Amino acid sequence: MDYTDMSVHYDLIMTSGYYDYDAIVDDLVQYDANAVLEIGSGTGLILDRLARRRPETDVTGIDLTQAMLDIAAGRLAVHDRVCLRQQNVVRLDLGEQYDLAFSYGGVWYFVPTPDGGHEMVSHIRDETENQQGFERIAAHLPSGGVLLLGIQAPHSDYSRPVTNGMDYSQRITPIEAGFRKDYRLSDAGRPVMLQTTDYRTYCFEDAVGLLDKCGFDHEPAGTSAAAPMFLKFTKR
Repeated sequence: MDYTDMSVHYDLIMTSGYYDYDAIVDDLVQYDANAVLEIGSGTGLILDRLARRRPETDVTGIDLTQAMLDIAAGRLAVHDRVCLRQQNVVRLDLGEQYDLAFSYGGVWYFVPTPDGGHEMVSHIRDETENQQGFERIAAHLPSGGVLLLGIQAPHSDYSRPVTNGMDYSQRITPIEAGFRKDYRLSDAGRPVMLQTTDYRTYCFEDAVGLLDKCGFDHEPAGTSAAAPMFLKFTKR
């Protein structure tokens, strides 16, 4: 068994309380968008819910990992207006324009910091490639188009059972300009999945500055009783 392949176990981990998918889609459907792009669609868990809520919307999902897209294709086959593409966001070229692009737990997202602010987490370690990725997203949005980057809980060490009785655990190790995350899924103490991923982090000011350089303005959230699931950026 290839212990480094997370794709086959992704749904099990993600649907065992890792994310609140209904709350994510509740935020997304507030935007009046005819064409939506998800950056890092994984196995299509968000896109499936979004397509059910907004069947009239054209939705495209991109991911770097073909194994994830293969699972997503099966899940999303019932939706006529969903398209999946294997793409590296650094070289994104879809030949389309979208009203709304979003990433939740995908390539980029934000986590709260102890001082009440946020920092950005990126799956892309290289500074230049992060800028290139945002530039490619900007090229697929018109002026006034919206980019939403998710807000999720800070990364931490923990272990807990998942729905089939296996145990999922993760360990966080600081590294230069980011952190290393070790994922582990075990069955009766026997590892069935092991994966290690290095992430880059940006303080909020640096993240906003990077997005500004790529043509995006940050729009602070208004006062709301519900905590927002995304930070909003608008293409100039």
